[in-house]
Amino acid sequence: MKTEFKRWNDTVTMTKRCLLCSKRNPDTLLTSILLPALMMILFVSLYGRIIQVEGVSYANYIVPGVFMQCIGQCASVTAVMVNRDMTSGIVHRFCTLPIKQGAVLNGHILEALIRSTVTSVVVFFAALLLGVRPAMGVLDAGVFCLLLFGSMAALSYAGMLVGITAGSAEGASALSAFVIILPYVSSGFVPVETLPPVMRAFAQYQPMTPIIDTMRNALMGKPLEVDVCLTALLWCAGVSVALYLISAGMFQKKVISA
Repeated sequence: MKTEFKRWNDTVTMTKRCLLCSKRNPDTLLTSILLPALMMILFVSLYGRIIQVEGVSYANYIVPGVFMQCIGQCASVTAVMVNRDMTSGIVHRFCTLPIKQGAVLNGHILEALIRSTVTSVVVFFAALLLGVRPAMGVLDAGVFCLLLFGSMAALSYAGMLVGITAGSAEGASALSAFVIILPYVSSGFVPVETLPPVMRAFAQYQPMTPIIDTMRNALMGKPLEVDVCLTALLWCAGVSVALYLISAGMFQKKVISA
């Protein structure tokens, strides 16, 4: 019991530290909070009247894609923050203290989840200002939130893995750009069938498409497609677990070899 309490207490301490680092970094505010909201406004303003999607307004259509894009932005920030800790030597100093080593990474993940949640709330209010009116029931809201937080976890672990393995903060930022691009090559901003053949094939089988499609149906109160919903949940759970295990192993290896 004492061990579990200490592990949780160490994680909370590391989370507070990461939150303070984010608060003192104006780039974090711009990149992971304001930029996604601006993306929502720009896409609707510039393309809302040009792109027609059958049966739904463009503002309603792109909301899940913008959510994924903003979570990707947050994951990019997480990659840079983790990399700076790894390359500055502060992680090795932490590991000489009587704290659980896993708390260092867990603190980054919890901070990323909090930051992603704040970003999602900002984007949601921006969507409301642009005329989006959700029609979610209780079950729809539960599915939407479950997939949203599942995506946050998966992409945050992706950012953490990039941060651990990259040689510099610039490299971490460049490599994590891939998770920001993924929503664009999916059903996030245009229907998959309108994409060029090669991009269409990729979009049909990448994780973002079932996640975005399920979130969109939930947001608009449409019947959920059970197979698509299960695929989305399995993607979130599988990617989160796999990247957590890989990240923990890589972190342990780097700490021991230093």
